Amino acid sequence: MNSPTTAPENRKTRSLAFELVDQIGAEIQKGTLASGDKLPTEAAIMQRFGVSRTVVREAISKLQAAGLVQTRHGIGTFVMAQTDTPAFRVNPSQLGTLRDVIALLELRISIETEAAALAATRRTESNLRIMQEAMQAFGSAIEEGRDAVAADFQFHHEIACATQNSHFADMMNSLGSQSIPRSRLETNPAVDAARLAYLRRVHHEHENILNAIATQDAESARAAMRTHLSNSRDRHKKGESSHH
Repeated sequence: MNSPTTAPENRKTRSLAFELVDQIGAEIQKGTLASGDKLPTEAAIMQRFGVSRTVVREAISKLQAAGLVQTRHGIGTFVMAQTDTPAFRVNPSQLGTLRDVIALLELRISIETEAAALAATRRTESNLRIMQEAMQAFGSAIEEGRDAVAADFQFHHEIACATQNSHFADMMNSLGSQSIPRSRLETNPAVDAARLAYLRRVHHEHENILNAIATQDAESARAAMRTHLSNSRDRHKKGESSHH
């Protein structure tokens, strides 16, 4: 089965997987699932949470990336010992205000600027294809007035993957699609002219980043990513000052 699933299906799978990660992660943090415990079978998790096998597998791979579980082939998946230092993650409660969103954008600028430069040097044709697809999905979504957050996150996530350094991808997984500011602050789906103009500018900035990565120009990729995320930060700072 090589036929790609449709974007909405991917988006739904991804968001369900993140929810499942949160639920299982919470049980591990609370100790309901203790260190060394074996996770229920895929079938049991599917039944309990009412999700598909794909969602369960994606959630388990995210839990592995976060260092919460370990799969031993042929035996099962086990809860790993949790140290006193929790795995880095951003909870939705930490994104409640404009100031929180700006703080997260500052972190993203520092990480993703360097990720873009590494991606330019190391990206594969497959990485480029996925970035291109995500960028096109983002463009279609904004022109049709649909939610573009999943496509936006996928574009940034694939750049992290293209570094060929799993720490960058793990970091983006920890942040999740909630790190895309519009998902938090603009709940009104009505597309007004100013918002559409802004989203078109974001799309253009994505194109600049992709072009630099495609031509393997690390310095341009670094600069294009810094511009893109700094513009987002500055726009939210304006919003913050108008609230005072």
